[in-house]
Amino acid sequence: MSTTAVCSPAEFEEQLQRYLYERSEEGRAVRVGEKEVSEQAAIVARFADLFSRDQLGALRDEEARADEDQREWLYRLRKTCESGLIAAELAEKDDELENEILAARVDFKGEELPLRSALATLAIISDYSERDELGEIYRRRSADFNEHRLELLRAYEGLEADLTEEPDPVARSEEEKQISLRELQSVLAAASDEIEGRFIALRERWFERLLGADREEQPSSAHMGYVRRLSPLDATYTKERATEVCLATLSALGFDLAADRNIRLDLDDRPQKSPRACVIASDPPHVVHLITRAQGGLHDYQAFLHEAGHALHYAGVDPNLPYTFRRLSRDHALTEIYSYICEAITREPAWHAEHFGLSDEDASTNAEATIFLEALLFRRYTAKLQFELDFWSSFEQAGLESTDYSQRLTAATGIRYPSDGHLADMDPGFYSADYLRAWIRHAQLRAYLIDEVGDDWWRSARTGELLRDLFAEGTRPSSEEIARRLGFEPYDTAPLVAELIH
Repeated sequence: MSTTAVCSPAEFEEQLQRYLYERSEEGRAVRVGEKEVSEQAAIVARFADLFSRDQLGALRDEEARADEDQREWLYRLRKTCESGLIAAELAEKDDELENEILAARVDFKGEELPLRSALATLAIISDYSERDELGEIYRRRSADFNEHRLELLRAYEGLEADLTEEPDPVARSEEEKQISLRELQSVLAAASDEIEGRFIALRERWFERLLGADREEQPSSAHMGYVRRLSPLDATYTKERATEVCLATLSALGFDLAADRNIRLDLDDRPQKSPRACVIASDPPHVVHLITRAQGGLHDYQAFLHEAGHALHYAGVDPNLPYTFRRLSRDHALTEIYSYICEAITREPAWHAEHFGLSDEDASTNAEATIFLEALLFRRYTAKLQFELDFWSSFEQAGLESTDYSQRLTAATGIRYPSDGHLADMDPGFYSADYLRAWIRHAQLRAYLIDEVGDDWWRSARTGELLRDLFAEGTRPSSEEIARRLGFEPYDTAPLVAELIH
C-alpha cells in the first residue's frame, strides 16, 4: 500500500488487528521480563502506512454518514486511528522512557536491584524501618524520570488536542466515555464521605496489626505494597497455594481456566517482571495472556482472581463479533466490572473458611481485612480522580511536583504520598474513573446475583452462566448499559456503600 492510500473501514480493521497483536505481544514480552529492551517503535514503523491523516479523515467522513448500527463501529475505528497516529509520532520516545526505567538500578543493603524489583521487594520486607529506607531510595530514583514523564505527557496532550480538535482533555475524555466526569466525581466523593467513619475504624485496627504499634501516624506510601499484601496473614495465604485455590474458586463458577485454550497463564517470577498483575488481550478470544507475580499473601489471590475476570471476559467473547467489538472499547469500565466481581469473592467469609480451613471467627476477621483494603483503595482512587481532574484542567501549569496530589491522597487514605509521585501514578485516559465506575457497577452486579442466585452466588454455576452471557457481548456495551440491565441507575452507590460499611 502506498503512503497515500486510504483503506475502507473493513480493510482498516483487518490490518489494525495485526498491528495491535504485534504491539500487545511486544508489550507483554517486556512486561514479563522476557525482554529488557522495548521495540515498539519498530512495530509502529512497519505499519506506518496504516495511519495517516487522510485515513483518519476518511473514517470520520464514513462515521458522519453512517446509520446508527454502523456509527459505533466506525467511531471506535476512528479513535484507534487517532491513537495510531499518536503512536507513530511518539513510539520512539515511549521506548526511550521505558528502556531507561528498565535499565535503572538502585543500591540497597549492598545489593543492586532493578527499579521494578525494588518496588516488588517493598511488599515483602518485614521490617518497618527497612521498608521506609528502600521506599525513599525507590522514590528518589523514580522521580529522576519525572521530567521525561512530563515531557511525554505534554507531547501526547498536544497531539490529541490537534487530532481530535478538542483542546480540553477533560471534555475529550467525557465525550469518549459518554459521562460527566465531574458528576461522577461528586457522586464518588459523597460515597467516600459516607464510609469515612467505618474506614477510619478499620484503618486503625488493621494498621495496628499490619504495621505495628510503633508506626508513624501517617506511614509513607512505601508501606502500601506491604499493607495490600496483608503480610502478617501470609502463613495462611501462601504463594504456593494461590494458583490451586484460585482455579478451584473459578471452577465452582463453572470456569476451567487451566483448560481454556484461549488463556495463556504466566505465573513465573522474573527479576524484570512487573509486580503489577495484568491481562493482555492480544487477539480476543483466541490469545489472552493472564500475568501475575506471586509474592505470598492474600493479595496474590485477589490479583489472580481480578485478572481472571478480565481473562474470562476477553476469552469468552463471541468470536463471530467484528474485531472492533472483541478488542476495542471506549474505555475500560466494562471489563473492570468482571475483574472486580471475581475479586469480590475474597471478601466472602465462607470462601476463607472453605479454602483455608479457618474457623468462622477467623474467616470473618480475614474477610474484614479485605473490606478494609477495598475501602482504602476506593478512597485512594476517588482522591486520585479529584486530583486528575484538577491536574488536566490546568495542565499548562503542571510541574514535577504536586502538593495537591500529596494532600488529597494522604487525607483520603491516612498514608503519606510524596508530592513527586504524581507523574508515575498517572494512568492514561482517566483510567481512575473507569476503575471507580467498575466499583459502583460490580457492587450492583453482586446485589443482583444475590437476588437471582442467592448468598452463595460466589460458588454457583448459575453465576457462571450469567457471566458467560455478558462476556459473549465483548466490548460493545457500556458500563452504564449494564447498570440499567441490572435494574440500577448508573450512579447508584447504595450497594457499594453497603459492602464497605458491612
